[in-house]
Amino acid sequence: MALKISTTNDRLRQATLDVARRAKQAAMVAAREADRLIREARKRAASAARRRRLKQRLQEAGRVLKAASRAAVVAAVAAGAAAARRELSRSKRKRRR
Repeated sequence: MALKISTTNDRLRQATLDVARRAKQAAMVAAREADRLIREARKRAASAARRRRLKQRLQEAGRVLKAASRAAVVAAVAAGAAAARRELSRSKRKRRR
């Protein structure tokens, strides 16, 4: 069994390969971390957009409800006025008889 004496060139090549492997491993870890961060950022952006849309819908619904309540008040006043006129005309008819 012959022993091979490693030359400086062999040691340099081995060190370069070791550094390259470590760099590759670090790059893969960094890529996984970046993917995780991107997923989290997308989730937050989606939830912020969802909250914004919900707020807009609630504001719109509030405006619709305000308009409906105003219309209901106007209708109630008009109905009350019509009922009062009807009562007055009935009482005038009864007096005439």
